[in-house]
This record gives sequence, C-alpha cells and structure tokens, in this order.
Amino acid sequence: MNLKKDNYIIVEIIPTHSSSEKGFIAQISALKLNGLNLIDRFDYRVKSNLIENEDIKKIISYDKEKFTYCDNQYFIIEKFKHWVENYPLLLIENDYTSDYLKEISNSKELVYPYLDMDYSLDIFERLIKKYNLLPSNHLVDLIYESIIYETNNRKGE
Repeated sequence: MNLKKDNYIIVEIIPTHSSSEKGFIAQISALKLNGLNLIDRFDYRVKSNLIENEDIKKIISYDKEKFTYCDNQYFIIEKFKHWVENYPLLLIENDYTSDYLKEISNSKELVYPYLDMDYSLDIFERLIKKYNLLPSNHLVDLIYESIIYETNNRKGE
C-alpha cells in the first residue's frame, strides 16, 4: 500500500478484555485517510456505567468531550462496520484488535512496517522520540503524524 496515495484507516481499539468472547470494545478511535489527507475521524466510547473494570475506565477517561458515547456495547462495532466501507485497516495492535474486528472483512495489517519499526510495548515512546512528536492520548493521531513524517522524508517515492 502506498500511504501517500491510497485510501486507508488507522484504527485503535480499547477492549474490556483481551478476548472478544469475554469482553467488548470500550473505545474505537480511527482516522480515515486519502493518502496523507484526513477525510474523517471516528471516536466512539461506551458509557462508563457499562464497564466494570476500573482500570479500563481510567484508561478511557481523557478528552471526554471529543467522543461520541453509546448506551449499548454492540453499537460501536456496528457503527464502525458501516463507517470503514472497504478501506484497508492499519492496526496499532494485532492480537486483540484482529479478534475484535474479525467480523470486518477489510484487509488488515500492522502500521509499523510502514514506519520501519517493530511493535513493542514502548512503541509510542519510540515514535515520539523518532519523529520528535508531542505526547498525545490519541494514539491514532501519533501514528498519523508519524506516517506524514515518514512518507515525506522517504527518498525516491
């Protein structure tokens, strides 16, 4: 995929459990892109009263006014299925993300090879350092900024 020219979506999910059979998606943040141009964003959360795990509640407690909230834990994935259309998905994490998005047939791959990096637990600290980014709770935005820096600095493309 050519990230400078193609359509794609950067997606991050925060689940309540590592297995979709035992949990549900608490938050999805995604950016729909045409090359390096932002077309749309998807920022949805379930209402906190649906989440039993206090740690998950804390993780998704930032920027409350920037999210659309759902009363039903199944609404987010249904809304997302329609929003993604046939765009390829670039994932921030593969194991649980692929599990939760298994009903979506779009192509899926990790974003990190496009940034000449491997996934690790400290990936966002490494991206911030590599591209001199400001820290952000919005991981899809950090990935988007990294893609812009990486694609604009590649020679011969």
